Amino acid sequence: MAPGEHAVTTQPRLGPRGWARWGWRQLTSMRTALVLLLLLAVAAVPGSIWPQRPVDPVRVREYQDEHPDLAPVLDALGFFDVYSSPWFAAIYLLLMVSLVGCLVPRTRQHLRALRSRPPAVPRRLERLAEHRTLRVGAPPEDAVAAVRRVLQRRRYRFRDGTGPVALSAEGGRARETGNLVFHFSLLAVIISVAAGHLWGWRGEVILAEGETFTNTVAEYDTLQPGPWVDLNSLTPFSLTLQELTVVFEQQAGGAQFGAPREFTATVSTNGQPGGEPEQRRLAVNAPLSLSGTSVYLLGNGYAPVVTVRDGDGRVLYRGATPFLPQDDLYASTGAVKVPAADPDWGFHGAFLPTLHFDETAGPVSTFPDLLDPALVLGMYEGALYPEGRPQSVYTLDVSQMQEVYRADGERARLLLRPGETVDLPGGGTMTLEEVVRWGGLVMRHDPGRVPVLVSAAVLLLALTLMLTVRRRRVFARAAPADAGARPSGDTVLVVAALAKGSDPALGEALDRLCEQIREALPPATGEDHPTKDRP
Repeated sequence: MAPGEHAVTTQPRLGPRGWARWGWRQLTSMRTALVLLLLLAVAAVPGSIWPQRPVDPVRVREYQDEHPDLAPVLDALGFFDVYSSPWFAAIYLLLMVSLVGCLVPRTRQHLRALRSRPPAVPRRLERLAEHRTLRVGAPPEDAVAAVRRVLQRRRYRFRDGTGPVALSAEGGRARETGNLVFHFSLLAVIISVAAGHLWGWRGEVILAEGETFTNTVAEYDTLQPGPWVDLNSLTPFSLTLQELTVVFEQQAGGAQFGAPREFTATVSTNGQPGGEPEQRRLAVNAPLSLSGTSVYLLGNGYAPVVTVRDGDGRVLYRGATPFLPQDDLYASTGAVKVPAADPDWGFHGAFLPTLHFDETAGPVSTFPDLLDPALVLGMYEGALYPEGRPQSVYTLDVSQMQEVYRADGERARLLLRPGETVDLPGGGTMTLEEVVRWGGLVMRHDPGRVPVLVSAAVLLLALTLMLTVRRRRVFARAAPADAGARPSGDTVLVVAALAKGSDPALGEALDRLCEQIREALPPATGEDHPTKDRP
């Protein structure tokens, strides 16, 4: 090499296999797994901001109508169905692969470490940061044996072949075991949630007293099936809502007046076609289990039984129409839709369990129970379902309907109590036959629910191990106290401890260990005070 020249070192270029190994190492690192877990949490945020199509398609359609420019962009990005979008699934799968790739080599390393022996005793225990020197009145072999007995009670592992006057022990391997179990449990939770999403389903139905529900797709008001659910193979069962009991507080005053005291339903269930029905009780915090499907009672309200006839007396509509409560006094709003009329009739208004006319607010309810029930409605005619768009059973889309007026020019306002019949403008009648209660039932099949519960319980136990167990190594060496012509029979015992990682309590633990050793051995003939030397 000529003077002034410098050697040039070149890094070898990575081939396809090298890049693949590098990418795999990056993907399976714990840092990448934590980043993906954080990214998954961030990716779920749009599902809480924008309405989701599987949950409420009506709200999605309303949002699209209100934001005609932004909605197509959000729909293309999958923001109206976040949890089924390709990018959310990609993050989910990458997180699972990263955790598996990270845990498998760590498990192999931990199994090898469990089979390995503790390290040998260092020559100079005084060089360790935490060490204690004791003087005891026992031979060196007895002193080391006492240390062994104390550490055995703490489930320490020992290194064989250290000699009768030296000892090497290690404890706290359960910490690393807990760490691995924690991450395996986290992986199990993720897989169980995914299984519940893929093979689970959730449906909602509103049942009035006396109505029967059969577990078929057509019977649900809303149904949210998982991507891999076969809707033709739903487990058959039926449920009849016989009676819904709701008791309200009538004696107490103030905020407790009108508060619900009881909310239970008596149902008749049949888990098999042709089987004998079974009467059961359903409450808010006491769901039923039918053929692997959980049935929850979430809401209740009133359903006026209304009959609408045309001018010739033909029945155009008859049924229990649920109204949705708007406050604690069960003032409820709803709609009666009569598509059999020509043109369509629509009635929208309120049901008041206990009618009271307020000078400012008009008709209101003063108590949630049926003390003086009344139905107050306005009438519209036109197209009930413009463009065939879906709409809530509680609302009335009047965008293509006209409000109906009476002959004197006043708006048609209908006030009915149970058993009353009123005439409709232009011919026809409406009758309020009776008022029954309705219950909101949620049917849920989640195959991942039990695995998630078990995995979460194991995760908490493993986390407890991680936070409470400390991995420590303890070394001890004993030697005669006097090596001169007049030996005293005492032994100088040096005990040192070493922790893996940060362990602020290591010194206190070593002091407690020395106290137990002193209690197990006779005192020294000379001065017997433990010293805490520092290098």
